[in-house]
Amino acid sequence: MKFNLALVAASILFATLSAGAQQTTQPQMKVDSSNRTLSVAATETVSVEPDLAILHIGFDTGPEDAKAAYADGARASNAIIAAVKQAGIPETSIRSESQYLDRDFSNKQHKFVLHQQWTVKVAPERAAEILDIAVTAGATSSGEIDWTVKDVPALESQALDRAATRAKQNADVLAKGMGVRLGALIYVNNQMSAPQTPRPMFGFAMKTAAAPPAPPLSIEPHQVSEEATVYAVFAIE
Repeated sequence: MKFNLALVAASILFATLSAGAQQTTQPQMKVDSSNRTLSVAATETVSVEPDLAILHIGFDTGPEDAKAAYADGARASNAIIAAVKQAGIPETSIRSESQYLDRDFSNKQHKFVLHQQWTVKVAPERAAEILDIAVTAGATSSGEIDWTVKDVPALESQALDRAATRAKQNADVLAKGMGVRLGALIYVNNQMSAPQTPRPMFGFAMKTAAAPPAPPLSIEPHQVSEEATVYAVFAIE
């Protein structure tokens, strides 16, 4: 019997600790007649069309000795960036992401591959065009696109405002349904999160001289979303 009581007590303690770990952003409220409070939570999401596309473009050279891989990489690097700039993209919109010479372990020969990657900021309507220009110039490892907005804080504020409004509305409805009057706000907390959309990286084969030119990819922008959750505690009268 003692063993059973100990087991039950341990189970209750574990459940209590687990519940506390899952709600670290919410205050621990005691439930008794002296605590006349009402708590609500509300989540709202705001979605808009992007006004900025961030392209990830890059290339990998073929396996060669280190000196040859670096030389081929330098030629490809300058050709890609020159083509992007010639398309009207300013230098301030182009940023290096990574570049490194790496040993190729896919074969037993002592070969190396040069990798380089950039981010290029463009208007969403030019994303497909600039990606096509980069790939045509030799960007063989490209295609990932981040769809975003120039003013992210403004989008976050919209989501937070909607969540706060919804939390207050929920509190009013709940108080009315319970037959009590809503009092002063005692506690409020919020959490922001941006829903993630898949951004695949496409690998492109090097184009041969005999291959006919292909049209740009058909690319449709993803909407940009911001999500806000508001947790609020009100006094009840």
